[in-house]
Amino acid sequence: MTGISATQADLAIRTTQTASQSRGYWHGVARRLRRDKTTIVFGAVLLLMSAAILFAPMLAPHDPFQSDMLHRLMPVGFEHYPLGTDELGRDMLTRLLYGGRISWFLGITPVVIALTIGGLLGIVAGFAGGWVNMMIMRITDVFFAFPSVLLAVAISGALGGGIFNIILSLTLVFIPPIIRVAEAVTTGVRELDYIEAARATGAGSFTIVRVHVLPNVLGPIFVYATSLISVSMILAAGLSFLGLGTKPPDAEWGLMLNTLRGAIYTQPLITVLPGFCIFVTSICFNMVSDGLRAAMDVRA
Repeated sequence: MTGISATQADLAIRTTQTASQSRGYWHGVARRLRRDKTTIVFGAVLLLMSAAILFAPMLAPHDPFQSDMLHRLMPVGFEHYPLGTDELGRDMLTRLLYGGRISWFLGITPVVIALTIGGLLGIVAGFAGGWVNMMIMRITDVFFAFPSVLLAVAISGALGGGIFNIILSLTLVFIPPIIRVAEAVTTGVRELDYIEAARATGAGSFTIVRVHVLPNVLGPIFVYATSLISVSMILAAGLSFLGLGTKPPDAEWGLMLNTLRGAIYTQPLITVLPGFCIFVTSICFNMVSDGLRAAMDVRA
């Protein structure tokens, strides 16, 4: 009875210490983020953009699909049209607000799904090693035989157009590189001394991964995944250009760039507005991801 009680007490103490370490790590991440002014500023810009996109029906001054051929390609600052009009006389501000909904959805959703699947498979491959690593990585290498753009076009072409098929094709494109990044950083962490020390104390694989591996690998994986958001937006825009994605009259930043390309010499400022939105969104996501990487680095 004494031996059983001692074992149970030791297990309870170890579980409490593990939970305390996990909570302490995330508290440290939050504390370092609060001190990073750059990340806070760019994060605030993303929050403002997301709020404007979310409340587009209340903020938009016009109907996004209502055209006015008498006022087509009006310049920025034109009466009742703060950002001018497009090639069909539709309000650019309204179109940008509504277009952000689809662009953000197509940019973030495939990356989130790919991060969940690819990150899990990469961590399993890196930590398990052996035949598990061999099987996962060899299947991943098959996808690297094709350029990402051609692979997305091939998958979308086989499945047909539509938002769902775009998400599916982009997810399949982004899973392999995320697996490779996750596997590489996990393999490097697996060989460190404190992992061996954790094994020597009797910690299970799940506990080692949760407490010791994840804090060291989440940063690089998140940084790489968030950098794919801008790529996802560009690929979605390319698929829309080829007729494999969103189609007129839907408002989407990439599609708007395509439909406005003929007006680049007459109204260049109007033409670059969707591209500017994509640029600002990409920069903000990259800066926030860099801040997250620094905050999640346990060596900081």
